Amino acid sequence: MAELRLGPLLRYADGSSATVWIEASRPCTAEVRCATGAGGTSRTFQIEGHHYALIPVTGLIPGTSPSYEVLLDGTRVWPLPGSPFPPSVIRSPGAGDDVRVAFGSCRWAAPPADEKDPVGPDALDSLAARITAGPGGERPDVLVLLGDQVYADEISDATRRWLAARRDLREAPGAEVADYEEYTRLYYESWLDPEVRWLLSTVPSCMIFDDHDVIDDWNTSAAWLAGMRATCWWQERVLSGLMSYWVHQHLGNLSPAELATDALYAAVRDTPDGTEVLRAFAARADADPASVRWSYRRDFGRVRLLMVDTRAARVLDEGGRAMLDPGEAQWLRAQALDAPESCDHLLIGTSLPWLLPHLVHDAEVWDAALCRGERGERWARFGERLRQRADLEHWAAFPASFEALTELIAEAGSGAQAPATVLVLSGDVHHAYVAEPSWASRASRGSRALRGSRASRGSKAPRGSKAPRAEGAGPDARVLQLTCSPVHNSIPLSIRLGFRFGWSAVARLLGRRFARHGRCPHPSVDWRRTGGPWFGNQLMTLTLRGRSASLRLDQARADGELRTVEESVLTRT
Repeated sequence: MAELRLGPLLRYADGSSATVWIEASRPCTAEVRCATGAGGTSRTFQIEGHHYALIPVTGLIPGTSPSYEVLLDGTRVWPLPGSPFPPSVIRSPGAGDDVRVAFGSCRWAAPPADEKDPVGPDALDSLAARITAGPGGERPDVLVLLGDQVYADEISDATRRWLAARRDLREAPGAEVADYEEYTRLYYESWLDPEVRWLLSTVPSCMIFDDHDVIDDWNTSAAWLAGMRATCWWQERVLSGLMSYWVHQHLGNLSPAELATDALYAAVRDTPDGTEVLRAFAARADADPASVRWSYRRDFGRVRLLMVDTRAARVLDEGGRAMLDPGEAQWLRAQALDAPESCDHLLIGTSLPWLLPHLVHDAEVWDAALCRGERGERWARFGERLRQRADLEHWAAFPASFEALTELIAEAGSGAQAPATVLVLSGDVHHAYVAEPSWASRASRGSRALRGSRASRGSKAPRGSKAPRAEGAGPDARVLQLTCSPVHNSIPLSIRLGFRFGWSAVARLLGRRFARHGRCPHPSVDWRRTGGPWFGNQLMTLTLRGRSASLRLDQARADGELRTVEESVLTRT
């Protein structure tokens, strides 16, 4: 008899359809049955001896939240017998409903309940506890996980013991995952946590990878990649990482319509064992990143989310270094500029923050200038060593890409039909903050009395026009960088002190000295921190109602509850 090994995960959900992801113990037919009669079936597909299904659910009624069951070959396997949790439901939003988007990144798997947690309470566990305490109360409409869903290079003690029983850890890559089977161990450890398992079964989720899903500092530079490719173990590691990401995370990001036209998904399902088909795809994605798109778009009524791949889509050649390859950049631009006429809020999900503390930003721009030879070959070698050791590889480390994203955000947020907000959602940096940009004139960029983008909202172009923005003009939309990390990870004292200092006036002056040494121009936008920094295991939640938006930051406490530490109104209708 087939058993449920992992899941269910409720991934995509709209007013009439959804997808549910599972892993089974053997080949079987997986089925979802809703209390209202909606449902769907799918035959499992096989990868490396594991059996998965992504079950399309149709017949949902907007504005309802039916409970559902999962059956394998006709036998019910979910809910689990004796489960202490409420029934899992598929909420189908109705027209005009509020949209609640919870987001964060960087989650180590929580240890078993009888072991002390070395990094404190898990924010996802705490979110599940909040929902189960009041099943009829508020819950997110979508959970946006912005990278480092698993840590291939920083494993738990339990996983280390499991690896040691499987192979000799004295051989490379040592106490890190090496192949597909070892990646599956990370997902079991992370997603079989009882609270997280139930949470992911009842709250739809969107995911994107960051570096630790493969390895720390993944694709930092051409020199970094050349060094990794020279090792005996990297090829298997990166192919296994991409394969496991496609199975466990990427498939569920796609809508039923996208799945229906996905050639790889069809090929994997059409063969008894899809391993070689998927492996060939991963090899192509590694050799030619521009041939694959991991980024995607999700619409929640009049809220648009663009999830952007800032790891695999990079151009690493020093002469043309970019965060996004040309095709990826064109896709992002097309999706963002189409938004004003069809959405009230534009969300750009990028695991790496666009706006950083000023010292960090200037240090990364300076280092990029050194690496491309602005101060000579000796400084270039120093810059590369510093880039790799200090993790200088955010948007600021790709100055042309930073400027292109800045201009795109301003353009997408301008005009009579502009969204009310353009919000950049990020994680990675193990603290939370809010930063607001200002497109003030160059002469005023050094002023501390920044007014933010709201200063330029007084006049608008005639309805339907898309006139070029005036030099120095800001967008009509409220633009913010919202950063939230970690969900469950350590926050060393050095990080707390470093990021607090990084936002200071003294640090800003120091950063400008770096920039002048690298002959770096001023960025085309200035910004100030308007919230934070906050440190802890935490989640941010956006509540979007019409053209109004509000923000809440919740932190996981030792008693297992989420405590709200910040609430603010971003826009009002």
